[in-house]
Amino acid sequence: MNKKRNFQLVALDLDGTLFNSESQVSDENKAAIRKAAQDGITFVVSTGRPYRGLPLELMTELDIRYAITTNGAGIYKVPEKECLFENCMSASLAADIVEELLKLEIHMDLFVHGDAYTPSQCREIFLRIERLPDSLKQYILSTRESIPDMVSFLRENQVPVQKLTLNFLTDPDGNYTDRDNAIRILDQYPDISYLSGGYGNLEFTGAGISKGRGLALLCGYLDIPLKNTIACGDSENDLDIMKAAGLGVAMANAPEEIRNQADDVTLSNDRHGVAAMLEKWTGQPS
Repeated sequence: MNKKRNFQLVALDLDGTLFNSESQVSDENKAAIRKAAQDGITFVVSTGRPYRGLPLELMTELDIRYAITTNGAGIYKVPEKECLFENCMSASLAADIVEELLKLEIHMDLFVHGDAYTPSQCREIFLRIERLPDSLKQYILSTRESIPDMVSFLRENQVPVQKLTLNFLTDPDGNYTDRDNAIRILDQYPDISYLSGGYGNLEFTGAGISKGRGLALLCGYLDIPLKNTIACGDSENDLDIMKAAGLGVAMANAPEEIRNQADDVTLSNDRHGVAAMLEKWTGQPS
């Protein structure tokens, strides 16, 4: 495989990929992105986060102008928050599912037009979730608006939903409680697709929505062939974009099943894996 192909676009996941374990971006990764951008490569954030959860200051610093958010349900130009493409679940469908899920002891986030909401009853549960890193917990707590009655909010306002994310408590043996029950509920709705974005969570969108489809739409908008793209990630919600891109690169910290399906594996997110990937695949021949 030719390492120095004509790559024009690189799509980067955030949590577990561009971000290290402290939700920071290393100077090494920043320098590598700047160098590749100077060579003409367009960078895109590809994330399960909503627009509100994007690191806008960092993106401005690195001149990253596009973001595939909420696993592909919302694609934006940054920092204008110009929505280029959006594909949502209807409010009625989301309300039906939320009503069932809220009977479980889970934490839930809903993403609407780039903003983030949490049912008030889930706040106390969230504080008891153990497996999320403190930096990720702080991000979630600081970016969600609490809604007292989420089902009524959806039904009365008829707001379409980009994505929902579910996080789970663990029992003394480390098993996720109510996760199987949540899956049984989600399986009753053929108009949605669900997967995990990490830490045992479940994320669901309208059926057929994915980061890979988002990449295809954005590449059409930018007139960049898919074969000339790289996608780098670490979780199940990154698999389809890694397969859609010309080159799919997994982080060393990704689960084995993700690494096994990638075209290449770079270093971990705590060892500047994005910088290593860019040097290998976009750096000038020595």
